[in-house]
Amino acid sequence: MKKFTSLFNIPCSIFFCSLLLLSCGRQELDTLRFADEQVLYGQTPRIQGFDPAKSGDVGSSLAIGKIYEGLLQYAYLARPCKVEPLLADAMPTVSDDGLTYTFKIRSGIFFQDDPCFPDGKGRELTAEDFVYSIKRVADIKVASSGYWAYNQRIVGLDDFRATTAGDSPTDYDRVVEGLRALDERTFQIQLAGPYPQLLWVLAMHYSFAVPREAIEFYGDTFVNHPVGTGPHILHKWKRNYRIEFIRNPKWVETGRIELYPSEGSDEDRAAGLLDDAGKQLPFLDRIVQYVVDDQATQWMMFLAGQFSFTGIDRDNWDVVITPDKKLVDRLQEQRIRLIATPTIDLYYIGFNMDDPVVGKNKKLRQALSCALNPDVLVQYYNGRVTPIYGPVPHPMPGFKAEPTAYSHNLEKAKKLLTEAGYPNGIDPETGRRLTLTLELGGAGGGVRQQVDLLATQFDKIGVVLKGGYNNWPTFLDKMDRRQAQLFQLGWVADYPDPENFLQLFHSDNASPGPNHANYANPEFDKLYEQVRDLLPCDEKNRLCEQMADMVVEDCPWIFLYQPMSYALIHDWLKNFKRHDFPYGMVKYRRADNALWNEWKLEQKK
Repeated sequence: MKKFTSLFNIPCSIFFCSLLLLSCGRQELDTLRFADEQVLYGQTPRIQGFDPAKSGDVGSSLAIGKIYEGLLQYAYLARPCKVEPLLADAMPTVSDDGLTYTFKIRSGIFFQDDPCFPDGKGRELTAEDFVYSIKRVADIKVASSGYWAYNQRIVGLDDFRATTAGDSPTDYDRVVEGLRALDERTFQIQLAGPYPQLLWVLAMHYSFAVPREAIEFYGDTFVNHPVGTGPHILHKWKRNYRIEFIRNPKWVETGRIELYPSEGSDEDRAAGLLDDAGKQLPFLDRIVQYVVDDQATQWMMFLAGQFSFTGIDRDNWDVVITPDKKLVDRLQEQRIRLIATPTIDLYYIGFNMDDPVVGKNKKLRQALSCALNPDVLVQYYNGRVTPIYGPVPHPMPGFKAEPTAYSHNLEKAKKLLTEAGYPNGIDPETGRRLTLTLELGGAGGGVRQQVDLLATQFDKIGVVLKGGYNNWPTFLDKMDRRQAQLFQLGWVADYPDPENFLQLFHSDNASPGPNHANYANPEFDKLYEQVRDLLPCDEKNRLCEQMADMVVEDCPWIFLYQPMSYALIHDWLKNFKRHDFPYGMVKYRRADNALWNEWKLEQKK
């Protein structure tokens, strides 16, 4: 969604925190669990907060999805992906010209109880909440990371945004023609032009309903005081250590009905994913997550049954997975399952086009792109990744299946470096080797090891690469402030459309938007304006290819890889099916505590 994720997905390692968790958290995690209380224990990356308008990273968005909801959601079991009503009573009615979408809002949906409301009791959701929430994303003073989703899309919203500049308080009562609450239960969006991605966007957190009362009550601290309509509420949060959610009691109090899906594939049925069909959601009473930076600690806690699922660290790959990519027998005997699925994510090194060294020198960027050998990364990641050669992942239009003119080629890299003004990597102004700094969202040993791997490749053309190590929130802040020379990131798709990746290069989306390379190409922008309005068709595919070619030529990124997703699941975690857009889907998970207790007793024998 939208979402940025760390290239190596490893936040900075703090050994003390791991020791604290193992000592203080072990009793909670190891104690036999009550059969009538469902608790999911897991891990979480560090999160920035709980404001739907501001989340630009996966960890924060996953947390937000437990608490807040939108008009639409992704159908949990449906493949290919599709959206379905959530807070809307049904899919919208659409005008004949395709520009006006009218939603009926479900009755009986309430915000959670909170002191922000006059009586402390959560009030009922209305259509005006969606008007207000989208206006917040447009408000310049909010500094939302998501305005790209509405920019030039909704009649009058850009004009409203212009009025929010400066120090005067934003007038949220100002009418926006394209956002209207026709009555308490009817919400209408009028588009400035075709927007084929609108329904996908309305399932994103940038469209989630927030109550105006909470914003006005908490002010700048709202980011830490979520008030939503979702299945869970924030119970406790110790930043960078532990976060706990509990079932939203308002759902029980108001008799809200949400049921587990009853339709799925034959494979879903065989996997037990329809065993809970028609049962009331959510299943989990509590969700307890820990920040565990050290991957060895994560692995030990999973093997000890303290976490229900985990990824597979590259250092453990060969002892966990067989050469034919099956789970080793000893883990299968412990009733652990392997889930392997493709992703539509991609990872890259970005150049800050505002930087006076790399941003103004295309041949330098091209040379550095040619220096990178993707086969080294594939080997480093145990074959779990596939090299990419352009800005769009497989299988979307614009995907580059073969190496391009600026893929790995050391001789060409050296030639381009000379043409860039740095023969043999020497900076003529200093007489020394050109030194570049790569900003990272972590500082752990794994991050440093992988930076060394990249630095070795740049060294082959005479360029020195140094790491700038940050914790994840600080790193994102640097990106927003354009304070990087090079940086490494991943983009997790917001919705299944190549436009979602190509918008990362539109000039209107420069930092603090998602275009952190701050790339600007008027010709690209012109083509993007055409693509964003097109439904899937041959013309859209052709334009996506053309835009991808432009990005390849200009090299605002060094393209790295597209990963497969591998996860290990204990069998007491039920209803787990990986989704490319998993935000809010923890409500479908179930924890079978009887199976956990049985497993734990077996391990003590």
